[in-house]
Amino acid sequence: MTIGVGGSTAELELKKLNDMTAGISPVSEAEYAARLAAAQDLMKELGLGAVYLNAGSNMTYFTGTRWYASERMVGVILPADGAPEYIAPVFEIGTLKDFMEVKGPVNGWQEHESPYALFGEVLRRMGFEDGAVGLDESSGFFIFDGLRAEAPACEYLNAKPVTAGCRMHKSETEIALMQRAKDMTIEVHKAAARILRPGISTTEVCDFIDRAHKKVGASGSSFCIVLFGEATAYPHGVKDPQILKEGDMVLIDTGCQLMGYNSDITRTYVYGEPTARQREVWQHEKDAQLAAFEAAQPGTPCGQVDVAARRSLESNGYGPDYAAPGLVHRTGHGIGLDIHEWPYLVRSDETPLAPGMCFSNEPMISIPGEFGVRLEDHFYMTEDGPRWFTQPSPSIDNPFGNN
Repeated sequence: MTIGVGGSTAELELKKLNDMTAGISPVSEAEYAARLAAAQDLMKELGLGAVYLNAGSNMTYFTGTRWYASERMVGVILPADGAPEYIAPVFEIGTLKDFMEVKGPVNGWQEHESPYALFGEVLRRMGFEDGAVGLDESSGFFIFDGLRAEAPACEYLNAKPVTAGCRMHKSETEIALMQRAKDMTIEVHKAAARILRPGISTTEVCDFIDRAHKKVGASGSSFCIVLFGEATAYPHGVKDPQILKEGDMVLIDTGCQLMGYNSDITRTYVYGEPTARQREVWQHEKDAQLAAFEAAQPGTPCGQVDVAARRSLESNGYGPDYAAPGLVHRTGHGIGLDIHEWPYLVRSDETPLAPGMCFSNEPMISIPGEFGVRLEDHFYMTEDGPRWFTQPSPSIDNPFGNN
């Protein structure tokens, strides 16, 4: 499609979109049980007697129980042997049970009582008097501080080797959920490109994208960045909205969630006829994205994918390293229940690539004072190498191809 030719309207595009969530399977009870068993195997290898999973994506991953993290301690205590138990304020127990996928007893604390002392009591009842306990790495410092003061018999360690060790390897169900979420977002991207017109604001486009995500079956956009012109040089945008003009570079980065799993796709193109300069930089970005993809082979350290993208960019005069004009951030991030999760495509990450790992591939070119280009598609690792969730943009004139 040529951007800026045959413009449509928001109303027309919304009418074309339909719910795309039919036929997708949620995570099963059997898979939750397998996740807990895998965590307990890792805990035994690491010498952890228990792990605390705080409200948020880690508790959701292992139990299916969705709960927001707050100043009140809500989470799951998973022993190395035995069934998980929850901890929560007494007044929340009824609601928490309603959200549970993996059922379990709830240890309740009243508002004037210490959840940290209760935590220690539960461990002792489980037969765990002292030793190493893993704490969910997303837990607030106040939780660690409370536990070391009121349940001091234990040594509190980072549970990341368990949480990340399990979560970074996605199952077929997880990959299918992310595939559908990304399919939904790419359709929203196409629709957003068709409503562009001179004078439209970035705020209007963001509003349309949110409504479009709802039409395809999401609760809305989980995030949305829309940038025009020189503002595209700034990876996460600028303070003020912009108004579209002929010849502007357009960068749209957005995603949604499906059963908690994220999509995250960026397209960059020109409204109208691209200049020679815009074409050249766009192609350099595409070359870097392909170099990163080709470097992502089983057993290769994650950091080498970042190195490959930078090598491609530096061969075209960008950088070096994080210097602008060039790639000012890492090449990519893991994705799943969190939009950014382990491992990361950054030079310092030595994690070997392995089947089930899922990543963004977005080696953005930032040229402050001029424009930026980010092409972001995601891939997942198989035994034979990487596979795209969405096919990359074929060209600046045809940013969506047939996908």
